[in-house]
Amino acid sequence: MTDNKNDFELVNKFTGGDESAFNKIVLEYQHKIYWHARRMTGNHLDADDIVQEVLMVMYKKLKDFKFQSSLFTWIYKITSTRSINFINRRKIKQAFSFEDEPESSLRKNEDIIENLETREKLDRLDEMLKKIPPKQREVFILKNYEQMTYEEISQVTGKSIGGLKSNYFQAMKKIMEMVKKDE
Repeated sequence: MTDNKNDFELVNKFTGGDESAFNKIVLEYQHKIYWHARRMTGNHLDADDIVQEVLMVMYKKLKDFKFQSSLFTWIYKITSTRSINFINRRKIKQAFSFEDEPESSLRKNEDIIENLETREKLDRLDEMLKKIPPKQREVFILKNYEQMTYEEISQVTGKSIGGLKSNYFQAMKKIMEMVKKDE
């Protein structure tokens, strides 16, 4: 996690008119926003779009941030909401699309993972994550990729811990079924 005191100081500087404080917040969180959005959407270009949306929302609404949660939690909540909204919009577009082929994920141009075997496993997991409902995907990603506790996930999502555990269990069950099917 990040330093709440430093976040508090940066937010106060930004709300006091210091634009460079916002740039420091962006530098602190941009990478985390990207990877959360990337894991949610399974696509680099979509994640970039979401990052831009999240940064615009942060810029507009940071002046109203009251530190009722950590800045980290607030940003993750915005990112999760924007990602889920994006996924839902994409589903609607695909339902009404006349195109036969799905969008290319453009993964071949990414230079993220050097080891081909690891890359193939991560790509398979990404494909599996795309097949589970967004709420289950979100809990799975926050729990496994971000190493967050159910309490932290509850703060980010606003959902009950029991509901999160149920979503996580369902996500794991579906992923395990897909793994067995692949074997």
